[in-house]
Amino acid sequence: MKGAPPAFDPRVVLGIVVFGAAAFLATLYFIAAGQTSGGSAGSGHAIARGLDGYAALVRLLEEEGHEVRVSRSAASLDEENLLVLAPPHSADGEEIAEIVSRRRYAGPTILVLPKWIAFEVPARDPVGAEDGWVYLADARPPQWVEDFEGRYATGLAPLALDGDGAAHWQMGARRGAMPDPGNLQVLEYGTVIPLVTAAEGSVLAGYYDDGGYYPVLDEAAGLPRADPEADDLDTDRWNFTVVADPDLFNNYGMADRERAALAHALIDTALEGQDMPIVFDVTLNGLGANRSLLTLAFTPPFLAATLCLLLALAIVGWRAFRRFGPPLAEARAIAFGKGSLVANSAAFTLRTGRLHLLTAPYARAVRQRIADALHLRRPDDAALDRAIARRLPGAPPFAELAAALDTAARPQEILRAARALKSLERKLVR
Repeated sequence: MKGAPPAFDPRVVLGIVVFGAAAFLATLYFIAAGQTSGGSAGSGHAIARGLDGYAALVRLLEEEGHEVRVSRSAASLDEENLLVLAPPHSADGEEIAEIVSRRRYAGPTILVLPKWIAFEVPARDPVGAEDGWVYLADARPPQWVEDFEGRYATGLAPLALDGDGAAHWQMGARRGAMPDPGNLQVLEYGTVIPLVTAAEGSVLAGYYDDGGYYPVLDEAAGLPRADPEADDLDTDRWNFTVVADPDLFNNYGMADRERAALAHALIDTALEGQDMPIVFDVTLNGLGANRSLLTLAFTPPFLAATLCLLLALAIVGWRAFRRFGPPLAEARAIAFGKGSLVANSAAFTLRTGRLHLLTAPYARAVRQRIADALHLRRPDDAALDRAIARRLPGAPPFAELAAALDTAARPQEILRAARALKSLERKLVR
């Protein structure tokens, strides 16, 4: 007779297991990478591909060999790196000032001020826009700069230049045109040493003159090298650079080779000759992410629980491959053999509560086996006790044990007395 087919196709089961394992590993990867949500929402940040985004600058720095990272974690704001902040118009100026103040002895900071009011190109628009493209609707300085002035004296003003092709920005010997000369945003006032200027010396980008020792930036600004031994200079403080017009850094500006080279030069200048990571923050743009659960699992004090879980999984897997024994099979309701018959009878006796009826037959059976072992012709209790005393001095008399079994009433007492008789028999018969 041909066997019945399996309930499940082995190939289907194998495919389900492989797919589930792959999906689980992918989930762990995306959790660890912090890619559990869409990353290109909005514009004006380091991931955005629109005109007001900075994805092109990130790509340029990566191609030039820099260690570049886009951070969704607030922890990066206090790490040793070159931090690039590009907050939106809706940012909090006091919060930004607090971040900059905390970083003065952690690493250099570049603040790119927003200018453009942008909105995403509608999907129904006939221009054939790609994902993330935007329209630049208006140029407007951020209102939060007024709050920012409390700690860092900074004011912005629009500067309209003609579009006749004249040089609209300058950094040392570098010169070039801005992408939109009619909408420039410059620093109106502040204790800023200019690095990039526009017409009439207006400052497009510069670093704060705050008593720090910045020889690389001083050289880029055309200033004489300061004396590091001067008492009024803080050699441990890092520079704080402000880019007033974002078109020097954004994708709109990266369309020109000279402006791209200018942005790279500003980044290198802010690094002050140090080899450190460049981090573009997007938490101020609302793209921050909570700490990775996978990373948190391997961080004390949760590391101990994670190790215990991994150890338990390893033990379970090991026991799954090395079974305790043969698989369990359903037992018969009525088993074969004399032993099974006795077991069934005993269970029936217990259920009916007639265990006391077995005490006398059990005592007679034990008496006969002991008499046979001692070769007694008349196995009365007195003869048994004399023979037992000669064979096992100090052993309890048979008559005493049999009487205890006969007077036992409860199941526990009956079993205890029966075990005593069985123990005496085992000593004599062995």
